[in-house]
Amino acid sequence: MRTHLGKDINLSQLGKTVTLCGWVHRRRDHGGLVFIDLRDRDTLVQVVCDPEQKEPYELAQTFRNEYVIQVMGKVIKRPEGMINPNLPSGEVEVEATKLTLLNKSAPLPFNVDEYQPVNEDVRLQYRYLDLRRPENAQRIKMRAKITRAIREFLDARDFIDIETPILTKSTPEGARDYLVPSRTYPGEFFALPQSPQVFKQILMVAGFDRYYQIARCFRDEDLRAERQPEFTQLDMEMAFVTEQDIENLNGELIRTLFNKILDVDLGVFPKLDYADAMRDYGSDKPDLRIPLKFIEIADLVKDVEFKVFHSAANRSDGRVVAMRLPLGAKKLTRKELDDLTPFVARFGAKGLAYIKVNDLTKGIEGLQSPILKFLPKEIVMKILERVSAQNDDIIFFSADKDSIVNDAMGALREKLAKDLNLYDKKWAPVWIMNFPLFERDDKGHLQSKHHPFTSPQTTDPETLLKNPDQALARAYDMVLNGHEIGGGSIRIHDQAMQSAVFELLGLTKEMAEKQFSHLLKALQFGAPPHGGIAYGIDRIVMLATGTDSIRDVIAFPKTQTASCPLTHAPSPVDDKQLRELGIQLRKKLQEKI
Repeated sequence: MRTHLGKDINLSQLGKTVTLCGWVHRRRDHGGLVFIDLRDRDTLVQVVCDPEQKEPYELAQTFRNEYVIQVMGKVIKRPEGMINPNLPSGEVEVEATKLTLLNKSAPLPFNVDEYQPVNEDVRLQYRYLDLRRPENAQRIKMRAKITRAIREFLDARDFIDIETPILTKSTPEGARDYLVPSRTYPGEFFALPQSPQVFKQILMVAGFDRYYQIARCFRDEDLRAERQPEFTQLDMEMAFVTEQDIENLNGELIRTLFNKILDVDLGVFPKLDYADAMRDYGSDKPDLRIPLKFIEIADLVKDVEFKVFHSAANRSDGRVVAMRLPLGAKKLTRKELDDLTPFVARFGAKGLAYIKVNDLTKGIEGLQSPILKFLPKEIVMKILERVSAQNDDIIFFSADKDSIVNDAMGALREKLAKDLNLYDKKWAPVWIMNFPLFERDDKGHLQSKHHPFTSPQTTDPETLLKNPDQALARAYDMVLNGHEIGGGSIRIHDQAMQSAVFELLGLTKEMAEKQFSHLLKALQFGAPPHGGIAYGIDRIVMLATGTDSIRDVIAFPKTQTASCPLTHAPSPVDDKQLRELGIQLRKKLQEKI
């Protein structure tokens, strides 16, 4: 139906007759001529309809935005002053000799030819129209370029692309599984994979020592901007490797990817210990573009009478930190400063203390703060010395349980950077290392910081069993601009160590055998040392395209309530299907009332 694509139309086609197909992006009537901006997948081409060509001219006047048409015509130069340097076809236009209407369009729920803010539910309900908008089409095309570049990189380094099952066994991996009832085994269920973790480890035992897969994964968890119930990850695993081997290869992968796709040089990736990241930024995925750090002052205020500081400084799980905002007094109005208190309250903070430094030469008299009357003068001056305070700085304070301080001050740090444009670089990758192997839940039970297959830094199961709270993991996360884009570890390849980890997690031998017999058995048959990493493809594309939600870079995403406005999924199924599966639904609570 067409001889050329829009991207092919340029001066090299001058004088040729071409046939194009696409959508009417915009129609303009000017001085007897009708202009049509014809849009296909890649670009726009200007079509001109002259009254001397009566049939196409009259038909063009009936066209509306998003009609699907075919254009036959001659490529000619645009008149002087009409060149559009922003288009590949900007120096030429197509003089129509024949137009064909292939399909009409109903009235549009929102504009496609120009930017217009649209409610997300409406955008997703008409996602096929939303994807016609240039900014969204570019994101999907960028995604394709990124996955192609990943495949080229890994294929050239002897990795093998292997698919693993989608219907698999339900195992505890940290989030809820999506369950699929089995018709052939009534009362039993498959689970959709949260990741290919166990299968890729078994592939290492099988001898496929360099595996990768761009895998679809599923997690039934609460959503936010960076989460979807189904998502795509680059999954990798390698045998006979150390952490350094994995860091070297993956640093090269991400550098190559950003250089090829965005012409960006990310440079050498620094390393940061988990403990240092939590101390300085309150987060294991710090945005290192922001030159603001937490500074511990608990030792300075543990004996003061100010109850907020005193109690937090003397509890085992408490923190008291300061954060210096250089020239903050010149950057924040009084109202903006006051609005920060309800902001940090969203993260559990009971308040936000601060000191404005007006004139250091005047000592305590050169400061302004509602908390000064509660603190001894010498303590205040020690705090200012520790944070290296300068005139016109604002020093923010947070004192509470360490998790609340980390969340509230971490969010404040990011908000100040965004509102005041404090970023000192555009890209800031970092490896986070030396994670704890375990953490404790609200009931004091051990749970894996990453997952139960992560190898501890000790090689002795007995040592691990005696002191699990001090155990460090052979784990690593790659963080870019405050987003964890990848995470992995050296895996446990020894059955005795794997059993010890399961024991610490509260899995009896019988429970471990029931859940993971396939892995435990495989580890008995010459499992090599191995490790890997998984990247969130959606997050990488989100960062590369400059948007702030992964929903923008997924062709057909779910909403924040895990529903699909386009297909109206999830949806009820009929009784016949339920009977075939041996499923009877419980009545809804409201039907019982």
